[in-house]
Amino acid sequence: MMNEIKHNSIQAQVEAWMEQLTVSEKCSLLSGSGFWHTQNIDRLEIPKLMLTDGPHGLRKQGEKEDHLGQNESVPATCFPSEAGLAASWNREIARAQGRAIGVECRNEDVHVILGPGLNIKRSPLCGRNFEYLSEDPYLSSHLGAAYIEGAQSVGVGTSPKHFACNNQETKRLTINTKVDKRTLHEIYLSSFETAVTEANPYTVMCAYNQVNGEYGAENQYLLNEVLRKQWNWDGVVVTDWGATNSRIKGLLATMDLEMPSCGGVNDKKVEVALESDPELRAQLDESVRRILTLALKTTTDLPEVEGFDQEKHHQIAREIAHESMVLLKNEQQILPLKREDSIAVFGAFADTPRYQGGGSSHTNPTKVTNTLDALCGYTSNLEFLQGFGIFDEECDEAALETAKRIAFSKDKVVICAGLPERYETEGIDRTHLSLPAAQITFIEEISKVNANIVVVLNNGAPIEMPFVSKAKGILEAYLPGQAGGEAIADILFGEVSPSGKLAETSHFSSSTTQALSTFLVKAMRCPTKRASTWGIVSMRPSNCLCCSHLVMD
Repeated sequence: MMNEIKHNSIQAQVEAWMEQLTVSEKCSLLSGSGFWHTQNIDRLEIPKLMLTDGPHGLRKQGEKEDHLGQNESVPATCFPSEAGLAASWNREIARAQGRAIGVECRNEDVHVILGPGLNIKRSPLCGRNFEYLSEDPYLSSHLGAAYIEGAQSVGVGTSPKHFACNNQETKRLTINTKVDKRTLHEIYLSSFETAVTEANPYTVMCAYNQVNGEYGAENQYLLNEVLRKQWNWDGVVVTDWGATNSRIKGLLATMDLEMPSCGGVNDKKVEVALESDPELRAQLDESVRRILTLALKTTTDLPEVEGFDQEKHHQIAREIAHESMVLLKNEQQILPLKREDSIAVFGAFADTPRYQGGGSSHTNPTKVTNTLDALCGYTSNLEFLQGFGIFDEECDEAALETAKRIAFSKDKVVICAGLPERYETEGIDRTHLSLPAAQITFIEEISKVNANIVVVLNNGAPIEMPFVSKAKGILEAYLPGQAGGEAIADILFGEVSPSGKLAETSHFSSSTTQALSTFLVKAMRCPTKRASTWGIVSMRPSNCLCCSHLVMD
């Protein structure tokens, strides 16, 4: 009943504003003000809104604003990336993460968080896969819906992205994705559908790329036919930053809000075109109504929220990280570690954690814990040597010999390995699935002197694992957020049972990943297959770990 009253009140205020707005003012509302804000109209008390990244933590920048996260942002909780969140297979965990981020947004006067990322993981090479949930559209859409519900429960809008078929970073601004309707609906749109129809996000962000020859920001079929008509959704379509190509075509396709500011250029184009186009005039009014509705939904009659308790949110991030990690191997019950074990810890990732991806999702964490310090909290019977650097392609022979002497004298060995940030970040794709060569060599050499090896992996997407036979234990920790070090130690010592399940296929060798042959091309074709269904014949337990297709009750 209260929701209906609020809806009616909002609609009444929207219509009151519509009667008073001039044509120029209406057109000005179609684009942003500055980098992160919408346009306000002071004389009518129409508020300015702030939209910012997401999706795994708030990235609110100060005076120096940029798109890809190079400039400093306010301290915020860095939660596990969506690749890890998906491995929880847990709606409540996704909802909790969305709500916590929403609380931080409310405390920083942010009205819309730009997430979750719902693009399908068509290939493991996509450099931004850490920011997306799964290769499985059902899992992606349902966890995305839970995240949206969590954030919007505290009055903060969401923006599932990038709609649609944005599955690689290479040439993402111009690439033409060619896809038949069956494939489009069963795979690439399906990952958005439940999130949109059940959770009703306040906004949806369209993609840069073309789909069947039309750019995402002006795609009649995607925006008007699918979103508006088939899914009966009436929220605000917002562009990815700078994704506008033809503002008139975009408006006619029901693309409402261009971000960031166009400096008034496109607003003026719309105003001039209105004189001879009645359809455009009608669409202008509909888009303005949606934008005004968003302004009221995110600024009036909001639920009360608690203040931002940094330590409480750090513990929430730790709990989510617990559920996001996958125990890939535990031969001879090498885990959990025992406090009486003598333990060697190696690897640059032990004391220099890789906990988030690069690009527009980059968060300024309130604090960061590393695996080494967290392990030391469980035992003092531990010796650490870095052994290899994060970027090393060749082992330092002296360091390797020292590591082998240490490993020989210990009961168990923990090797913290992973991908450098520059391997997987917004704007670039990977060209291979390998760890830096020094890490592979190091694991193999240590296995010659001590067979009791546990490998902990920090990576945002699948990697080749030629060392799978050399390690008795393998823990896939993904990019676990700021509390990842503690969460890893909790699992290694059995304080928490690892409950994560793979949300994407992990190949031991790229030779079994047939999707690689159609990746990084100028015009991408989307066949009726995704990573989990490419090459079914070659997907056997001997050469890959498959996505855990479970029924979510």
